[in-house]
Amino acid sequence: MMKKIILMTVLAVMTTVLCFAQSEFTDTVGEASAKDMGEEPLELAPITISDLEDAGFWNAQMAMDQGMVVVRNLPGNPKEKEEKDARRIAEERKIRNDDQWLGDYVLGAKITFFRRGANEIYLKTNKPIPMAGTTKIVRMWVVGRNYNHVLKVVLADFHGNRIELTVGKLNFSGWRQMSVAVPPSIIQNDLHISTKEGLQFLGLKIETDMDESYGTYYIYIDDISTETDLYSLKARDEDDMSDGW
Repeated sequence: MMKKIILMTVLAVMTTVLCFAQSEFTDTVGEASAKDMGEEPLELAPITISDLEDAGFWNAQMAMDQGMVVVRNLPGNPKEKEEKDARRIAEERKIRNDDQWLGDYVLGAKITFFRRGANEIYLKTNKPIPMAGTTKIVRMWVVGRNYNHVLKVVLADFHGNRIELTVGKLNFSGWRQMSVAVPPSIIQNDLHISTKEGLQFLGLKIETDMDESYGTYYIYIDDISTETDLYSLKARDEDDMSDGW
């Protein structure tokens, strides 16, 4: 009888382990997914945060004793953007009333290092960009030039607290669409306030690898966008009162 109980216990444990193994690690490595957020979005939609067509809207900064950084617009486009970003581009064309829109320019940053070091370069927007709804994923097209520098996105939560999310290393050649999932721990709304919600986009940050912080480094960025749950916006009562008085 005792042997039978032990055998049944072992079988139950093995079944649990197998089920757990089959349910984990199903997403492609390096691909941010809305499923990572702990809940299924109800009204997920792609939204353009910035098409980076105006370099004058961006302010580049780094420590003066570490180097110099300048930004400018250059003509160009990621070759795969129209295919991989088809849904977002279709929405943009509808909003702009332009069936051919794809964007004419990308934002380029040129960093000239004075000396090696753990440098931080900021590409800040001149003013915060509101991000309506509940943001699940932030995406952007990047040319990394195969350096071990790290790209981060800088946001402000519902209460204005500054947040940095690591997008990834820039150790690749050519254009690549990079993305980062927004953790559910980041506060994006308040249950008591129905007329205001969302994050704010503040800019980008590049943390340089100390061994590769020399000479001149170029990085190019295009079309920063999000995957956003718009359910709360669409479900809001049209006759609701605004608290902004």
